[in-house]
Order: sequence, then C-alpha cells, then structure tokens
Amino acid sequence: MTYHSTEPVPRPKTTGADIKTFVAAVLLTFGVGLLGMVGWAVLDSGFGGFLGLVGGVFGVVWWRKIHGKAFPKVLPTKSVVILAVVNAVLALILLLTAG
Repeated sequence: MTYHSTEPVPRPKTTGADIKTFVAAVLLTFGVGLLGMVGWAVLDSGFGGFLGLVGGVFGVVWWRKIHGKAFPKVLPTKSVVILAVVNAVLALILLLTAG
C-alpha cells in the first residue's frame, strides 16, 4: 500500500543564507578592486595595481579552497564579518595613502 500526499513539501527558508551569499559576493568583488587600488597607491605605478589584482585573485582562490565554492549556498556569518573587516582595513589604507 502506498500513500500519496496531496500536501506540498515545505521548502526550507534560505533568505538569510541568500543574503549572506550576496553580501559575500559584493565584498569579494569590492575587495579585489580595493586591493588593486591599494597596490597602485602604495607602489605609485600600474605595476602595483597589477600586483594588487593578482593578490586579489589569489585571495578569491583561497576563499574558494576554504568554502568549497566561490559563492557557497551556506556561508558562515564569521566569514562574512571577517571579509567586511578586511575590506574596511583596505579602504582605510587606501584613504591614508591617498592623502
């Protein structure tokens, strides 16, 4: 005897996880750009910007190695907070070197 339910299967709510993934994607992209600008500002040349962008690519590869994917569906809040702090530090370095 088989039982067929007419009730739909409830889907888990993943709005919070989706928002964290979106914020991480924005912060990763912004961070790579900031790293390129910091490299340009510190070395005062296009080569510094290039080195900053290369460092940013290695950072994204490292992020992917840690989390399994560049933008995983389930992301720890601690990782997003650390990424936000790193971006804030890079922005501060950029502001201090620009003046």
